Amino acid sequence: MEKTEEMKENGKTSKIEPALYLIPVTLGKTSFDRVLPSYNHDIIVNIRHFIVENIRSACKFLSRIDPLIHTDELVFYELSEHTEKKSIGNYLDPLLKGEPMGVISEAGCPGVADPGADAVEIAQRKNLKVIPLVGPSSILMALMASGFNGQNFAFNGYLPVKVQERQAKLKQLETRVYKENQTQLFIETPYRNRQMFESVLAVCRPETKVCFAAGITCQEEFIKTKTVSEWKKSGIPELGKVPAIFLLYR
Repeated sequence: MEKTEEMKENGKTSKIEPALYLIPVTLGKTSFDRVLPSYNHDIIVNIRHFIVENIRSACKFLSRIDPLIHTDELVFYELSEHTEKKSIGNYLDPLLKGEPMGVISEAGCPGVADPGADAVEIAQRKNLKVIPLVGPSSILMALMASGFNGQNFAFNGYLPVKVQERQAKLKQLETRVYKENQTQLFIETPYRNRQMFESVLAVCRPETKVCFAAGITCQEEFIKTKTVSEWKKSGIPELGKVPAIFLLYR
């Protein structure tokens, strides 16, 4: 790390510590300097091997980080939800040879609701160093802004698509809210945000609090907490196809 600081202060390029660097990206169309520290740039420009969820979007991200990065000279290993875990065993070979590697998600932090977690699991099992870099997490930022319990919470990912199964899961999560004093977080595919919101209002208690957080850190950012009865009175906000997180609390 001392070498990295020296590089930053003197404007010189020097090798960074061999490790698996977890590189956050923006949550949408927002400026990098608003959500990512310059330190991340100094790490990224010294990495040649990247494990990414999507090569095309990763190249766009890297080019925006620094126009001098030549993505055609980099090596990419694609790791998405469709990648078989047994096929990624050799992805970390460069790191085993002493070269730093980076993991890039589609949005937010690698390894959090993200297939990059599989690469991190292998690195930990092989006793390789893993270094998470600072960046935006929609899960934590939504929790921060909700006013809900931040000491006891659970992120549940995607809920069932079928209406009856989804509503049953929502009732289950609501029960945990009241029984365990635990904030419940979950997400939905943007084009199904309205259906999810309608299900929440249909099955949850009138006094249950619902926070809807969409477009976090972006121009269209919307974060509001109301009870179910208050949401029914005000109506569901115009959601569009913006990535969002739902939170339930008592």
